[in-house]
Amino acid sequence: MLRLTSPLGLIALVATSAMAQEAPAPAPTAAQSNALLNAELPADQAALKSHIMFLASDQMRGRDAGSAEYDIAAQYVASQFYEQGLRPAGDEGSYLQKVPLISYKPADKGSMALAAKGGQPVSLVFGEDYLPAGNPDKTAFQLTAPVVFVGYGISGLGRDDYKGVDVKGKIVAFFGGAPSSFPAEERAHFSSPASKAEIAMKKGAVGYITLESPRAGRGSYPFKTIAANWDRARFTWAEADGSGHIPTPTAPGLGMLSTAGAAKLFEGAKVKWDDVAKLSQDDGATFKAIQLPRTLSVTLNTANTAITSYNVAGLLPGSDPALGKEVVVLSAHLDHVGVGKPDAKGDTIYNGAMDNAVGIASLIEEARRFKASGKPPRRSVLFLAVTAEEKGLIGSDYYAHNPTVPKANLVADVNLDMPIITYKFEDVTPFGAAHSTLGETVARAAAQIGVGMGGDPRPDEAFFVRSDHYRFVQQGIPSVFLWPGEKGPGKAATDAFLSSHYHQPSDDLVQQPAIDWESGARFVDVNYRIAREIADADQKPMWKKGDFFGTLFGGPMEK
Repeated sequence: MLRLTSPLGLIALVATSAMAQEAPAPAPTAAQSNALLNAELPADQAALKSHIMFLASDQMRGRDAGSAEYDIAAQYVASQFYEQGLRPAGDEGSYLQKVPLISYKPADKGSMALAAKGGQPVSLVFGEDYLPAGNPDKTAFQLTAPVVFVGYGISGLGRDDYKGVDVKGKIVAFFGGAPSSFPAEERAHFSSPASKAEIAMKKGAVGYITLESPRAGRGSYPFKTIAANWDRARFTWAEADGSGHIPTPTAPGLGMLSTAGAAKLFEGAKVKWDDVAKLSQDDGATFKAIQLPRTLSVTLNTANTAITSYNVAGLLPGSDPALGKEVVVLSAHLDHVGVGKPDAKGDTIYNGAMDNAVGIASLIEEARRFKASGKPPRRSVLFLAVTAEEKGLIGSDYYAHNPTVPKANLVADVNLDMPIITYKFEDVTPFGAAHSTLGETVARAAAQIGVGMGGDPRPDEAFFVRSDHYRFVQQGIPSVFLWPGEKGPGKAATDAFLSSHYHQPSDDLVQQPAIDWESGARFVDVNYRIAREIADADQKPMWKKGDFFGTLFGGPMEK
């Protein structure tokens, strides 16, 4: 799962790591590990486990997108799709869809300067006043334009931070984050710089700059936190001409201004920066949009590196002459985070057993169940293992923009990402269920195996916008992301995994609490039932009437 870490989360992770270093659990002997690893299981559980034994082995070295080990993992998944009778749905009759990744970062410190009307430009100081952004679309980029302050940069849900100003041809400056009064998933959407950039572009802005807020929170990080990693590599995918894809090419991100840099930007304005900064400490504050008296000149230089990776796609054709043209997508990400810093035991391989070898294994085993049923689905079902989820949902975004089946035929996505199967789950959690009729489908499937359906137990984590299904949501396609639920032992088990194993080397086959393979098989079962109902139903999934995401992205809506 894509990490979405707030400053407080960073502190918690550091504290957790420190505690682990102080009192590491005794490592099992090789014999003990092998006994656990190779314990006999019923056939359905053994089949699930066998995929994870391969994908989460040390030899796969964490399946980092673009690595040779990831490519081996992709070939393994392709072979499993072939065994289950899926047709190749990648490029040129293969199971693989080439994903041209771009790794990009600032090539240097760039420059920023402010100028009052008729005055000489005054340079801002790198690392004190500003930090540059990378622009993979234009590796050498220059812009000079007036600046308009637009609060949070939000237009929606009854809020319009652009009220009373014209930003055409101008740079917009805004704070990160969004008001906590917004519903959690909508707040996560509006907190995203990409969403703010989309609004800015539609308003006619030619770029945006983020202002440091005195109040830290999700989407609003301290300047010093960003400065520590200002030149780290980000990722996107390449357009046909080799340039890096950005959703808002005419309104790119320019970088960040510290509170000191923002104070310089506001010099001479009718509204004082100190007053704006004070107001920003209330996350529900309403800001008055204002034209600032200075122009901002920006120079950005970006270094791009091309990397090749692959999505893996297999199609189970539908049997219905009409409905068979429609496609239900079952997705999971194949990549993890590769090799990194050693933990307290010296382990450097981030195996990614739960995240997300379990999801990929479940995908394969769902295909097996379709084959074993002897009954083809009415709609076609696309089994999709995507790359570079951990780098920003890149592989799924590439597929959503460049599908290997007609985009208009895609009717739903059910995503599997890091299902935690260390306990006997009593309910399931479908993130995003409230937004579409898929929630009703999940509830019926859960009832068939004797479990309930819970609501989102962790709304502040905004899981709905943090995994690959969201790239399909952004194309207007009803989608859900399924986890075993937190009823009964679920909360403690989920807490234990997130605190002790998430994005750590300890997420491997032998972890504590131990993986419960019977629960894994039950999780495959409920997912198969969900997919089967969607594929065989008379009506395709629809967004709930008036739903925010369905409306925003123009999807099919209940009447």
